Amino acid sequence: MQKYKHLTLSERIFIEQALNKKDSFKKIARSLERDCTTISKEVKKYIQLKQSGTYGKPFNDCVYRYDCKKTYVCEEPSCSRRYCRFCSKCHVHCKDYEKYICPKLSCSPYVCNPCTDKRSCTLEKGLYTATWAHKEYQKCLSESRSGICIDEKEKARLDGLISPLIMKGQSLHHIWATNKDDLMLSEKTLYNYTDYNCFAARNIDLPRKVRYRPRKKKKDSFKVDKSCRLGRSYDDFLSYMESNPDTPVVEIDSVEGNKGGKVLLTIHFTNSSFMLAYIRDANTSQSVIDIFEDLYSTLGKEAFKRLFPLILTDAGSEFSNPTAIEFDADGERRTRLFYCDPGSPYQKGAVENNHEMIRRIVPQGKSFDKYDQIHIKLMMDHINSYARKKLNDKSPHSLFSFLHGTDVLRKLDANLIMPNDITLMPELLK
Repeated sequence: MQKYKHLTLSERIFIEQALNKKDSFKKIARSLERDCTTISKEVKKYIQLKQSGTYGKPFNDCVYRYDCKKTYVCEEPSCSRRYCRFCSKCHVHCKDYEKYICPKLSCSPYVCNPCTDKRSCTLEKGLYTATWAHKEYQKCLSESRSGICIDEKEKARLDGLISPLIMKGQSLHHIWATNKDDLMLSEKTLYNYTDYNCFAARNIDLPRKVRYRPRKKKKDSFKVDKSCRLGRSYDDFLSYMESNPDTPVVEIDSVEGNKGGKVLLTIHFTNSSFMLAYIRDANTSQSVIDIFEDLYSTLGKEAFKRLFPLILTDAGSEFSNPTAIEFDADGERRTRLFYCDPGSPYQKGAVENNHEMIRRIVPQGKSFDKYDQIHIKLMMDHINSYARKKLNDKSPHSLFSFLHGTDVLRKLDANLIMPNDITLMPELLK
């Protein structure tokens, strides 16, 4: 019997086929050489609910779906149905609606796969589908390796408790020892959150922390709060674009030099291939927020909303506070931010491709530590002035100027370089 191994797609397909044939969990487990509870937990965890009716009958899971005589509950004159129970939306409008759950779903096998009445049933169906289950498993596996254990609200609560005490000269050990019941986390976790700059107080504010050389770590284990991606996934992005097809998309990303050194934030306008880049001392969420606050202040509210209606990025820790980017200080929405799927950089391929231009000047593996924003601005002026075949031999600078005007370029401090003066070699920044 296999132990400590995840189910594969082929095994999930076998489970689905066996359920359709009405095989028991024990029989499936013996065939796959798995524990019976493994199969049971797998099926119950990945039940896909579908609100579908049957031929000639819409979805209806109300207790009174057979005997109800109500008509025109929705109060729509155009409704031509004799009784409301024949409408798939009657449960939305009816005040007497009571959900009916099939009792067969409360016992093994917990799904409708083997049910013989499935094709004539109008209730909500619970199905086990191998491909959907495997996709959800991969998503869960990816997200389990990212995300701190607190959301933004909890982080604010801890910050309000911890930072004032640190500023009074108290150590984290003392704070933890005297406030265990309020903190509800371990001392090690408290130190980790402080190291990751989750609070207003920093390591430098601690009495003794900065005196000691930090221990070597194999890998920075900072995790992103995965709750920030709710409603902002790539599927949500596609749905929004389907409803708003003419919305310009801005892709943002980070370009690293050496680990732990300075990092670039790149902002790519996909409709013109125009790119901005800003150098940051560290790859932190606050540094990204500060850049967008500066852009909002420089451009003004209306120009910013026109330039940044929608932002697409990856799930890096530096983009883990989307609300601070989406809303201004007064709580007014100024943009929308969505995340690509984990491990799918091709979903924001425009900004990834444009990074090749940066790598011509600062090759892969070279540090950004010796550069400041003046160097980065010069580099981007040359890149944005470079003619592109896909732009009909126009430069991103020229196309951006045509779309948004020279006044915006002036505020962004972007200059046009003459074609014969453009340099895309490391010598540009020497």
